[in-house]
Amino acid sequence: MQETDLLWTLVSLVIIGLSYFAIIVFVFGLLSRLWEYLRTPQPLPGAVTPAPTSNAGAAVRVAKDVLIFPSLWKADKFLWAGSWLFHVTLALVLFRHLRYFTYPVPSLVLKLQPVALTIGYIFGITILYLFWRRLALPRTLYVSNLPDYFALALLGGIAATGIIVSYWTHVNLVDVKAFVIGLLTLHPTPPPNHPLFLLHFMLVLLLMIYFPFSKLLHAGGIFFSPARNQPFQVQEAGKRYVNPWDTPES
Repeated sequence: MQETDLLWTLVSLVIIGLSYFAIIVFVFGLLSRLWEYLRTPQPLPGAVTPAPTSNAGAAVRVAKDVLIFPSLWKADKFLWAGSWLFHVTLALVLFRHLRYFTYPVPSLVLKLQPVALTIGYIFGITILYLFWRRLALPRTLYVSNLPDYFALALLGGIAATGIIVSYWTHVNLVDVKAFVIGLLTLHPTPPPNHPLFLLHFMLVLLLMIYFPFSKLLHAGGIFFSPARNQPFQVQEAGKRYVNPWDTPES
């Protein structure tokens, strides 16, 4: 019995250590990549036309790209439907997870509880749909590579284990919340001794480590895209464009 307790203590310490490692990599990796985007020179106007002619219009354009994906709607309506549902249900799943971080739990989070299982199933189905599209359509199969499949498989694993843990094998929510809040307050406690929850949690840690260095970073990179966030600037005929940092010729 003592050996079992010692082994579980060691496993708990490893999981806690990996949790802090994943948080550090996620935060500093994300900030580093976004800072790299921010400091990348954008000397030439590169707005994709038709484009708004004011900064306010460019901001609205980026907001539309984030919220409703108009370009994807014009290109492929079936892909738009799957992708839009995927992002909306992902946002709702993340929002619902606030119940593990907050006390008292916001009332809006509690209102999602009756439809939480439906949201989880839709999220999982859209992942399967996007995975199927990459394999079934020649044009997407041609441009897809291992990172594309890995990201979808990782998200699918998180969705499947999350649904099973929440609605079938039932991990103790009090233990989960105590573990998560302990991590955030730097007073860590052992995680729930629930194998499927531990698998779910480890997949989430893997996603956090992978996210800043993957294509998934388009979630933040879209705000720094010069093709979308720049207004269209009409140049006078015959006027030569000069880089902002160039010194005038003497």
